[in-house]
Amino acid sequence: MEQTLDIPIFPLNTVLFPGGRLPLRIFEVRYVDMTKACIRDDGVFGVCQILDGKEVGAPAVSAPLGCTARIREWEVPTPGLFNLVCGGERVFRILEQRVQPDGLIRAEVILEEPREPRVLPPSHKMLGSMLGEILKKIGVQHFEQPARLEDAQWVGYRLAEILPLSRDQKLQLLQERDPWVVLEQIQQAVLDLPDS
Repeated sequence: MEQTLDIPIFPLNTVLFPGGRLPLRIFEVRYVDMTKACIRDDGVFGVCQILDGKEVGAPAVSAPLGCTARIREWEVPTPGLFNLVCGGERVFRILEQRVQPDGLIRAEVILEEPREPRVLPPSHKMLGSMLGEILKKIGVQHFEQPARLEDAQWVGYRLAEILPLSRDQKLQLLQERDPWVVLEQIQQAVLDLPDS
């Protein structure tokens, strides 16, 4: 059953996927306050790709869908500054949003149902192998663990994060419900990449 939540929205120049790992440096007062509330309440916030505007300053115009993020690790190196590691959890769609006086965007969102795990099909084993090699080179510490190289959705989302895809391509992959379709689109994107 779909669930609605009222959550703060953090517009960023990135697309967060479920199971993704997102390091953040928080210093703007509105986001420092948001961070404190999320830590206190073990709450989530929404990460949405910026469509117009900037990460800092006036509230940006963000995509109408995003991914909830939960703070996994945090530290305060100096007062008013948070270093966070967040994990992506669930895809959501914005139903209604408003801007608070401090500039923080809050939205009523509907969470999509978690997708059923599907095994990586034989036709896309190459993508699982490719991701495994990439993880070795980049370092597994940059990804949520454990690695799930047989899980079609996990493989598709991790490649969507890593590959040099456009903002529109990543948003399209985030809203796609079928992990096998995500893999098809990723495989086509890999074939379309210029030879290095």
